[in-house]
Amino acid sequence: MIRIISAKCIGIEAVKVTVEVDVNNGIGIHLVGLADIAVKESLLRTTTALESLGYRVPGKRIVVNLAPADLHKSGSGYDVPIALGIIAASGQRDLLGLEKYMVMGELGLNGSVRPVPGALPYAELARSEGLSGIILPEQSALEATEFKDINVFSVSTLDEVVKILEEKEDPSDLLVCNSQLYRKLQRQKHREQKQSDIIDFSDIIGQEGAKRGMEIAAAGNHNVILLGSPGSGKSSLAKAMAGILPPMTAEESLVTSKIYSICGKHDPDCGLMKERPFRAPHCTASATAIVGGGGGDNISPGEVTLAHNGVLFVDEMAQMPRSVIEMLRAPLEDRKVTISRLKCKLEYPASFMLVAASNPCPCGYWGDSDRCTCTPAQRLNYISRLSGPIMDRIDIHLFLRRVSSDRILKSGKSESSEAVAARVLKARIIQKMRFAPDRAEGLPTMTNAEMSNRQIEKYCRLNQACRDTLGQIMEKMNLSMRAYFRIIRVARTIADLESAATGRNVPELQPRHISEAAGYRFLDREKTFSL
Repeated sequence: MIRIISAKCIGIEAVKVTVEVDVNNGIGIHLVGLADIAVKESLLRTTTALESLGYRVPGKRIVVNLAPADLHKSGSGYDVPIALGIIAASGQRDLLGLEKYMVMGELGLNGSVRPVPGALPYAELARSEGLSGIILPEQSALEATEFKDINVFSVSTLDEVVKILEEKEDPSDLLVCNSQLYRKLQRQKHREQKQSDIIDFSDIIGQEGAKRGMEIAAAGNHNVILLGSPGSGKSSLAKAMAGILPPMTAEESLVTSKIYSICGKHDPDCGLMKERPFRAPHCTASATAIVGGGGGDNISPGEVTLAHNGVLFVDEMAQMPRSVIEMLRAPLEDRKVTISRLKCKLEYPASFMLVAASNPCPCGYWGDSDRCTCTPAQRLNYISRLSGPIMDRIDIHLFLRRVSSDRILKSGKSESSEAVAARVLKARIIQKMRFAPDRAEGLPTMTNAEMSNRQIEKYCRLNQACRDTLGQIMEKMNLSMRAYFRIIRVARTIADLESAATGRNVPELQPRHISEAAGYRFLDREKTFSL
């Protein structure tokens, strides 16, 4: 009996799957091990590919078992392991290195090896299992080029896989770092500078107050909602957010890349993703598209997971179905999403920054001089589509008014995204250092928005002046306890930005920080829209 090591993704992690092949007296090819239709169809693909490459399919009983037998197997990535098992079990090749490597790949009828999703989790599993390396299709192997402590081989045909496992020749020419495609992509990366289509803050005229709010949101990873009439700059500010966010850390880059790897949406460039994701689903997107879902064992992550460590931009949020909006509650609070089915339950990470935009009323012109034709009842009914629990989870509320023509004509260049990004990065570094002891204890906190109530008590102690100021604000605005803690989180970020801008340490919150943070919660006062 021959054993080949392969894998299967559950969530964003891979688990080991052993392909066992036995050739004995009898007739027929039998596949067992709880395989779906795609895996069962692999037998016909595999036998056709073997014959096209000159191998023979033994006229005996061939039993293929995918272990563990109680784990559902799906996808076409088991084609190559099954083919290798038949070759080795029938004695056509002596594959000495068969149990030293993890092998994944789909076979074409001509013996070519096609890419499969999930290369990053597979490579990570192979490293943790202490294997000598992993053999992947060329396009898939490019995702794992930054795993330097394990041999990642890229192959384009089944014959190349056999060459590696026979161990008769030096297979170093098949390492992904030596492949022609890898070298071509590296040359392109050095030769071509990627043209960014991100809007610069200096290109947005006016809206200085909104820019300040967006800077605070980026510095502390806070959720933000933009309200304003059409043409006031809501979408432009949301898209400019991508230009002021700090680069991902190595850990963030790995997790985000794994998410895109299992979905088959990884960037065609080599290695891990470097830029934070920016997802902008349409307001008509379904609940499954937003939070993830699927049938049986094939549960796919949704937009909240694809935006992990990045931005989820929801334009015209008030136009979304109420049920879809409410499904954002758990990811916004827990920074993860759990998808349950009858026989399967998966948890995906969903730590994203929500940037929402909406018109303030049905006609869209409330607050824009006297253009609004809506009644107070219509305005309240429209904005109430964004429920109190959802608005409680959004830290910063910004109202944008249309910029006058005089301001447009007289306006000069404002501060660039590069200058804003420098302050944001300094503020993030302050937060990273602050929460380093907590991360050493296993807590994942990286930014102020992720602070628990216990951490707020530890890092955001209020003096008497701050307590008096916050108490007056709570009483006047009739805020919830969730809003109370979110005001403190935003105030902590404002103090960190002050430290970044002045170079002076601001360890304690001041009443001015509390007041500014509370000023970004005007939507808690519903009477505003009845005026």
